[in-house]
Amino acid sequence: MGVKYGMAEMKTAIGLMSGTSMDGIDVALVRTDGRDRVERGPALGIAYDPKFRDRLKQALEDAKSVTHRDERPGSLAAVEKDLTLRHAEAVRNFLSKNNLQSADVDVIGFHGQTVLHRPDEALTVQLGDGALLAREIGIAVVHDMRANDMVHGGQGAPLIPVYHAALTAGLPAHLHSERPVVFVNIGGISNLTFVGTGGKIVAYDSGPGNTLIDQWVEAHAGIPYDQGGMIASEGRVLADLTERYLANPFFAGPKRRSLDRNDFLPPSGADASLEDGARTLAHVTAAAILKSSKHLPERPGTYVICGGGRLNRIIMRDLSDLASAEQAAVISAEEAGLDGDAMEAEAWAYLAVRSLEGLPLTFPGTTGVIKPMTGGVLNLPGTPCVRPLINVSFAGDE
Repeated sequence: MGVKYGMAEMKTAIGLMSGTSMDGIDVALVRTDGRDRVERGPALGIAYDPKFRDRLKQALEDAKSVTHRDERPGSLAAVEKDLTLRHAEAVRNFLSKNNLQSADVDVIGFHGQTVLHRPDEALTVQLGDGALLAREIGIAVVHDMRANDMVHGGQGAPLIPVYHAALTAGLPAHLHSERPVVFVNIGGISNLTFVGTGGKIVAYDSGPGNTLIDQWVEAHAGIPYDQGGMIASEGRVLADLTERYLANPFFAGPKRRSLDRNDFLPPSGADASLEDGARTLAHVTAAAILKSSKHLPERPGTYVICGGGRLNRIIMRDLSDLASAEQAAVISAEEAGLDGDAMEAEAWAYLAVRSLEGLPLTFPGTTGVIKPMTGGVLNLPGTPCVRPLINVSFAGDE
C-alpha cells in the first residue's frame, strides 16, 4: 500500500488497457507519487479469443447509435459485462504470477474498450463497469477518465502525455538535453507527445496506426495483423493510394483533433493487391506521423516509438528514413530502456494515482481542454454503482 517517499506518498497501482486494435488486455504495475517519481514494475499481456474479438467488432457497430456515454444499446451491455469479467480475471492472473495480494495494490486504472469517440460532440464511450471490477477484485478502481476533459472543451485524447513527460526525466541525457523528444504510440490510432527541453508538453493524434493494416490483412488474408511487416515486405508503395490518405483534411487543419477508429477506412479490394495494400498502409502510418509532426512547436531530435506498430519493421524503416531527412533519430521504446508493449497500461496506472490526488490528467496543449483538468470515476469495493464523476477543475499543475 501507499508509503511516504520524501514529500509525496508513493502508491502501488495497476493499469489495464484494451486498445483500438482489440487484440487483448495489457496489465502493468507501477509505483508512483503521480508526479515525477515512477518505478516501473512487471507487465502481462493476455490475448482475446477470436470469438470475443468478433463481439467487440459488433459492439463498434452497435455503438454508432449511442448519444450519451451511459447508453448500452444492442450487444453493448452484455459485452461490457463480459469485458469487465475478463479484466478481473486478467488482474487475478497478474497478481498470482507476481506473488501479490489485492491488499498490496492501492488502485486500478481501468481504460475499458473504446467503442465510440466523437470529440466534436463531447461524446466518448469506453465499455467497462468500474464498480463491477472493484467488487470482483477487491481493489479501488478509477475508470472513465476521458469524459471530464470533454465536458470542459477537450478532445478526450490523448491522455498518456503526462506520463510520457514523467518518463522523459529518466531517459539518457543525450536523448533530450539538446533537442525535444517525441513519444510516438502506434496502436490502432497513432499519437504524438512532444516533450520540450524546458518541459513543455504538446500532444495529439497523428493519424491511422495499425488499424488500417489490420483491417486490410484480415479482409484479404484472413489473419488479424501483418506480423513483423512480413506481408508488406513483399509489396510496393502505391503513390496514388498514399496521397489519397495523406490529402485528408485532418492533416492540414489548424486545430489538432482526436480520431475515432472509423475516421480513416481501409481501401477496397480493387485498389491494391494484398502485398501492395499492406506495404502502402505501412508507409501511410509512418508518413502520417511525420506529416502531423509539422504542427509541433519545434523539430524533435528523437522519436521514441511505442505500441504494437514498433514491431512492424516496414513501418520502422519508413519512419527512420523520413526522420533522417530532418536530422532526427528513431528508436524503439526498448532502446530507450522502456517497455513499448506495457507503456499504455503503465500510463493508466499512473493516471489513476493522479486522479486520486486530484491532479490534472489533461492540459490545453494535449487535448485542447480549457485549463488543466482532472477526471475519472472512483469505484470502491463493496459499494453500489453510483458512477461519481470526479468533476474538479484544476487551475494549474503541482
